[in-house]
Amino acid sequence: MNISAMDAGSYFRGLLLLIGKDQRITEPEVKLVKYIGKTLGFEKEFCDNAIHDILVNNFIADAPPKFSSKELAEKFIKDGLVVAASDNEIHTSEMEWLKSIAKKNGLDVRWVLNEKENVLKGKEKELRLEVEDLSVILS
Repeated sequence: MNISAMDAGSYFRGLLLLIGKDQRITEPEVKLVKYIGKTLGFEKEFCDNAIHDILVNNFIADAPPKFSSKELAEKFIKDGLVVAASDNEIHTSEMEWLKSIAKKNGLDVRWVLNEKENVLKGKEKELRLEVEDLSVILS
Protein backbone atom coordinates (compact mmCIF):
# COMPACT_ATOMS: atom_id res chain seq x y z
CA MET A 1 0.00 0.00 0.00
CA ASN A 2 1.39 3.40 -0.98
CA ILE A 3 1.16 6.16 1.61
CA SER A 4 2.15 9.82 1.70
CA ALA A 5 5.02 11.24 3.73
CA MET A 6 2.36 12.99 5.82
CA ASP A 7 0.69 9.66 6.68
CA ALA A 8 4.12 8.15 7.44
CA GLY A 9 4.83 11.01 9.85
CA SER A 10 1.44 10.56 11.52
CA TYR A 11 2.06 6.81 11.82
CA PHE A 12 5.43 7.31 13.50
CA ARG A 13 4.21 10.19 15.73
CA GLY A 14 1.19 8.14 16.79
CA LEU A 15 3.40 5.26 17.85
CA LEU A 16 5.76 7.58 19.72
CA LEU A 17 2.82 8.98 21.66
CA LEU A 18 1.56 5.45 22.27
CA ILE A 19 4.78 4.26 23.90
CA GLY A 20 4.79 7.33 26.13
CA LYS A 21 1.22 6.89 27.37
CA ASP A 22 2.20 4.77 30.39
CA GLN A 23 5.16 7.10 31.15
CA ARG A 24 7.53 4.14 30.79
CA ILE A 25 9.31 3.18 27.59
CA THR A 26 10.58 -0.40 27.50
CA GLU A 27 13.33 -1.92 25.38
CA PRO A 28 10.89 -4.05 23.32
CA GLU A 29 8.87 -0.90 22.54
CA VAL A 30 12.03 0.96 21.52
CA LYS A 31 13.13 -1.90 19.26
CA LEU A 32 9.77 -2.06 17.49
CA VAL A 33 9.38 1.70 17.06
CA LYS A 34 12.92 1.99 15.67
CA TYR A 35 12.15 -0.80 13.20
CA ILE A 36 8.87 0.84 12.17
CA GLY A 37 10.59 4.22 11.80
CA LYS A 38 13.28 2.67 9.59
CA THR A 39 10.64 0.87 7.52
CA LEU A 40 8.84 4.20 7.00
CA GLY A 41 12.09 5.76 5.78
CA PHE A 42 13.10 7.82 8.79
CA GLU A 43 16.78 8.21 9.64
CA LYS A 44 18.12 6.23 12.60
CA GLU A 45 19.28 9.34 14.45
CA PHE A 46 15.87 11.00 14.03
CA CYS A 47 14.13 7.89 15.42
CA ASP A 48 16.56 7.61 18.33
CA ASN A 49 16.10 11.27 19.27
CA ALA A 50 12.31 11.15 18.92
CA ILE A 51 12.06 8.07 21.15
CA HIS A 52 14.45 9.56 23.70
CA ASP A 53 12.55 12.87 23.82
CA ILE A 54 8.94 11.65 23.75
CA LEU A 55 8.40 11.75 27.52
CA VAL A 56 9.79 15.28 27.89
CA ASN A 57 8.87 16.99 24.61
CA ASN A 58 5.85 19.21 25.30
CA PHE A 59 5.72 20.38 21.70
CA ILE A 60 4.38 17.16 20.15
CA ALA A 61 0.66 17.51 19.52
CA ASP A 62 -1.21 14.88 21.51
CA ALA A 63 -4.16 14.73 19.12
CA PRO A 64 -4.99 11.31 17.66
CA PRO A 65 -3.78 11.06 14.06
CA LYS A 66 -6.29 11.17 11.21
CA PHE A 67 -5.13 8.95 8.36
CA SER A 68 -6.00 9.28 4.69
CA SER A 69 -7.90 5.97 4.71
CA LYS A 70 -9.60 3.59 7.09
CA GLU A 71 -7.35 0.81 5.80
CA LEU A 72 -4.25 2.71 6.92
CA ALA A 73 -5.84 3.47 10.30
CA GLU A 74 -6.51 -0.27 10.73
CA LYS A 75 -2.88 -1.07 9.92
CA PHE A 76 -1.73 1.55 12.41
CA ILE A 77 -3.95 0.18 15.18
CA LYS A 78 -2.80 -3.39 14.55
CA ASP A 79 0.84 -2.28 14.76
CA GLY A 80 0.03 -0.13 17.78
CA LEU A 81 -1.42 -3.14 19.58
CA VAL A 82 1.72 -5.18 18.82
CA VAL A 83 3.91 -2.36 20.15
CA ALA A 84 1.72 -1.88 23.24
CA ALA A 85 1.75 -5.62 23.99
CA SER A 86 5.52 -5.93 23.51
CA ASP A 87 6.12 -5.32 27.22
CA ASN A 88 3.62 -8.10 28.04
CA GLU A 89 0.87 -5.69 29.05
CA ILE A 90 -1.42 -3.35 27.17
CA HIS A 91 -1.91 -0.49 29.61
CA THR A 92 -5.28 1.22 29.95
CA SER A 93 -3.81 4.52 28.73
CA GLU A 94 -2.40 2.82 25.64
CA MET A 95 -5.74 1.17 24.88
CA GLU A 96 -7.61 4.45 25.33
CA TRP A 97 -5.20 6.12 22.89
CA LEU A 98 -5.78 3.42 20.27
CA LYS A 99 -9.56 3.63 20.74
CA SER A 100 -9.43 7.42 20.28
CA ILE A 101 -7.57 6.92 17.00
CA ALA A 102 -10.17 4.36 15.90
CA LYS A 103 -12.99 6.80 16.63
CA LYS A 104 -11.28 9.68 14.82
CA ASN A 105 -10.81 7.46 11.77
CA GLY A 106 -14.34 6.06 11.71
CA LEU A 107 -13.49 2.58 12.99
CA ASP A 108 -15.65 0.57 15.38
CA VAL A 109 -14.14 0.33 18.86
CA ARG A 110 -15.39 -3.27 19.07
CA TRP A 111 -13.08 -4.07 16.16
CA VAL A 112 -10.16 -2.65 18.17
CA LEU A 113 -11.06 -4.81 21.17
CA ASN A 114 -11.25 -7.88 18.92
CA GLU A 115 -7.83 -7.07 17.43
CA LYS A 116 -6.45 -6.66 20.95
CA GLU A 117 -7.53 -10.21 21.76
CA ASN A 118 -5.96 -11.48 18.53
CA VAL A 119 -2.65 -9.84 19.42
CA LEU A 120 -2.71 -11.17 22.98
CA LYS A 121 -3.54 -14.70 21.75
CA GLY A 122 -0.79 -14.57 19.15
CA LYS A 123 1.81 -13.28 21.62
CA GLU A 124 3.70 -16.58 21.74
CA LYS A 125 4.28 -16.65 17.99
CA GLU A 126 6.04 -14.04 15.91
CA LEU A 127 3.57 -11.33 14.95
CA ARG A 128 3.83 -9.70 11.55
CA LEU A 129 3.82 -5.91 11.43
CA GLU A 130 1.45 -4.16 9.04
CA VAL A 131 4.03 -1.44 8.34
CA GLU A 132 5.85 -3.99 6.19
CA ASP A 133 3.08 -3.58 3.58
CA LEU A 134 3.56 0.19 3.34
CA SER A 135 5.62 2.18 0.85
CA VAL A 136 6.10 5.89 1.40
CA ILE A 137 5.68 7.92 -1.76
CA LEU A 138 7.48 11.24 -1.77
CA SER A 139 5.83 13.80 -3.98
